[in-house]
Amino acid sequence: MQHEKFGEKDFQTIIGNLLRYGVWISLSVAFIGGIVYLMHHGNEIEDYSVFKENDRNIFEVISTVYNGAVQGNGAYLIFVGIILLFLTPVFRVLLSLFSFMLEKDYLYVVITLIVILIIITSISFGFSH
Repeated sequence: MQHEKFGEKDFQTIIGNLLRYGVWISLSVAFIGGIVYLMHHGNEIEDYSVFKENDRNIFEVISTVYNGAVQGNGAYLIFVGIILLFLTPVFRVLLSLFSFMLEKDYLYVVITLIVILIIITSISFGFSH
């Protein structure tokens, strides 16, 4: 019995499945959150003339969203779905990084690290004022 190496085709399959299932899972979570939200708040009228902005850091936001989702709050379940949708391509970039490292393709390792740095910087500046 011959032992096969984990190859590029295997990574492409994993990445494809990650993108496919990541989108479906995130949409499902957001859809369920929407149903829960409408069940509890469907008759309310939202005042869109006032913009509500929260000045919190990312750790407070994550904690609040997590606690709200665990309690079954529809709005936070929708937010979890959006976060999962955002994280799907981020995980794709991380998997690509490992793929390039295994292939010893160091040019693409550096390029992928730059992309990851840009993502981290964007998230950091998005939550700080």
